[in-house]
Amino acid sequence: MRVIAGTLRRRTLDAPAGLMTRPTSDRLRETLFNVLAPRIEGARFLDLYAGSGAVGIEAASRGAENVVLVERAEPALKALRGNLEKLGLRAGVRVEAVSVGTFLRRVRPANTAMHFDVVFLDPPYEAADEYAAVLGLLGGDAARLLVEGAVVIAEHRRKEKLEDSYGALRRVRVLKQGDASLSFYEIAATS
Repeated sequence: MRVIAGTLRRRTLDAPAGLMTRPTSDRLRETLFNVLAPRIEGARFLDLYAGSGAVGIEAASRGAENVVLVERAEPALKALRGNLEKLGLRAGVRVEAVSVGTFLRRVRPANTAMHFDVVFLDPPYEAADEYAAVLGLLGGDAARLLVEGAVVIAEHRRKEKLEDSYGALRRVRVLKQGDASLSFYEIAATS
């Protein structure tokens, strides 16, 4: 794995050992960031189920102002922290070593550092119930963490069908690549 573009371009990343973490492929990350390009510079980026941190690190490399990485699995945290150390990423990057549900329920955004322009989630594929739970929170009580015009992206198996809406979140786009898909959600406009 490597950082694709930005200030850390071509730098390598380590992934946790074992099969519990499935890093987002370089190709899918490149597709994701090609779509997000106009939004990344100066963005506040939330990477849920961060694993090795590849997606959040890519966001930081491309100019995201604030990146929060949420991960609780110890092998993934070890790789994530090692990657941040190896790349010298400290300012503007924060690791939350808790479950995604705990983070979303607990955080009360008292300052703009906890309001996000972009949220990316990539739970383990075998934890299919996590998609509904987390997207439901982001479309409900945790919507307080999203700025106006924020986008929420879920990486999932191509064959797995996510709902078109979760609370106030509405799917606006699906990109398919190989066995993976990216579903893009935004808060529905209120009349």
